[in-house]
Amino acid sequence: MTPILTFNNVSVFRDGKPILKNVNFIVNKGEIHAILGPNGAGKSTLANLVMGTNGFSSPDEGEIIFKDKLLNNLSISERAKLGITMAWQDPARFEGITVEDYLNLCSKGKKSPAEALKLVGLDENYLLRFLDDTLSGGERKRIELACVLVCSPELAVLDEPDSGIDFPSMEDIARLIKILKENGSTVLMITHREEIAEIADRATLLCDGKVVQTGSPEEVGKKFKNMCVVCKVKNPELVGGK
Repeated sequence: MTPILTFNNVSVFRDGKPILKNVNFIVNKGEIHAILGPNGAGKSTLANLVMGTNGFSSPDEGEIIFKDKLLNNLSISERAKLGITMAWQDPARFEGITVEDYLNLCSKGKKSPAEALKLVGLDENYLLRFLDDTLSGGERKRIELACVLVCSPELAVLDEPDSGIDFPSMEDIARLIKILKENGSTVLMITHREEIAEIADRATLLCDGKVVQTGSPEEVGKKFKNMCVVCKVKNPELVGGK
């Protein structure tokens, strides 16, 4: 397997407190790699470090490598040009722009906007809707995932793609993630649900800012249930944030 994303001894501190602690793991090209863990484990911080968003342009210690390129201190636009795209847990709103315009911003022709919407469970009538507060959170989440699909990125970072999605719609999200892989994208998927992590090729368990285990989704999911759920009950302060 060829590594496409590497975390080498990555640590992040905020207000003197560690968020990520000496994180090491590899995402291989062409795989779906799940980052599983409870709230407060540092999962979203890890995702932001890859995309350079929310003030996380570089770790305080260590390095993040995409293919052979050091990501530390690169701008968001520079990372996007390298082929990295991210879908946020809370999708952005854009006043005055239609869904069709939004999806056409980075369309590379593998999937049309209408095809992408269909794959996330929305009909083509949404193309004429505006990407604003008239859409529900779940609808905006689906549209953002459709945008990732038409972008055909080399690396798609999905921060809790199941957030705001009702349970019967999980199959739509799982199918879309598999289509991303089929279209040649590597997927780094952040989640706290082991049932979503099960669609991955490999998974990494993150708890209290540290990598606990990397392996098959089944092995990591079992560790998550046996360790993190118990930890959540005993130490609720560890799961209060992202």
